[in-house]
Amino acid sequence: MKENQIVIEFENSESPEELAAAGQQREQFDRNSAWLQAHIPEVYEKHRGKCICIAGQELFVGDTARIAVSLATAAHPDDRGWFTRYIPTEKVARIYAMPR
Repeated sequence: MKENQIVIEFENSESPEELAAAGQQREQFDRNSAWLQAHIPEVYEKHRGKCICIAGQELFVGDTARIAVSLATAAHPDDRGWFTRYIPTEKVARIYAMPR
C-alpha cells in the first residue's frame, strides 16, 4: 500500500501594520461583543426573527444580515470588529452537541 504524505507550510507574511490592524479589529469586536452581552435580554425580546449587527457598540437591525451590516458600516465605517447574528423567532431551548 502506498503511503500518502501531507506537507503543511506556514508563511508568516503579516507586516507590523497588518498585525496592528488585526489587533485593533479584535479590540473592536471584543467591545461590540461585550455590548451585546450587556443588552441581550432587551435585544432578543424586541428583535426576534431579525438579523442584528453590532458596530461601534450600537445595534443595527434588518430583515437580512446584508441590511444590518450596511446600516452598521454606514454609521461606523472605521469599526471593523462588527458581527451579525440572527435572532430566532421563537424562544426555545437549544441543545448543542458534538458527535463522537
